[in-house]
Amino acid sequence: MGYPGQNRKSYATPKHPWQAARMASEVEFIKKYGLRNKKEVWKAHSGLKEYRELARKLLAESAKGKLSGHVKTDADNILNRLKRYGLLKTDAVLDDILSLDVTHFLDRRLQTQVHKQGFANTIRQARQFIVHGHIAVAGRKVTVPGYLVSVNEELALEYYGGSPLSTESHVSRPAQVVKTIVQETTQTNNLKEANNGN
Repeated sequence: MGYPGQNRKSYATPKHPWQAARMASEVEFIKKYGLRNKKEVWKAHSGLKEYRELARKLLAESAKGKLSGHVKTDADNILNRLKRYGLLKTDAVLDDILSLDVTHFLDRRLQTQVHKQGFANTIRQARQFIVHGHIAVAGRKVTVPGYLVSVNEELALEYYGGSPLSTESHVSRPAQVVKTIVQETTQTNNLKEANNGN
């Protein structure tokens, strides 16, 4: 037993530390999803592995006969949880869990959703906004970039009410950044035309 005040590790590290193909794919995930380090990739892999193991166990039970009792309840709970987070379609079955990929989990992270929905200009800025407390999910401030966003919460993302970013005219908001870039480009083009005219 570890020290009671400390959380246990919520991920498993790779069995072999030096595998070029795996390391390259981890770096790609870090770049694409703006992750802090490889630990966040390993957390997603561990979550996926956990669901796959449960699915295999339940599929083995179903091979013996029809699912019933607590086994059927467990299967329904797992499927409902994955459907709630948008990882599976509404008509999915246990076999569909085995076809899940780590990108499905990374796509449901709050950081990814904030960037996809246009609350931030870049994936890195999305992380910064979340950590600094500028993003709310259904009116509640969330400061964890790895928070999994459910299907219901997906449309409830917004700037936190107490954040300076909640005002439309804030300079860091994507619309204002685009407006500034357009103005600068227009001014540059006007200067070029004026210089060419002389």
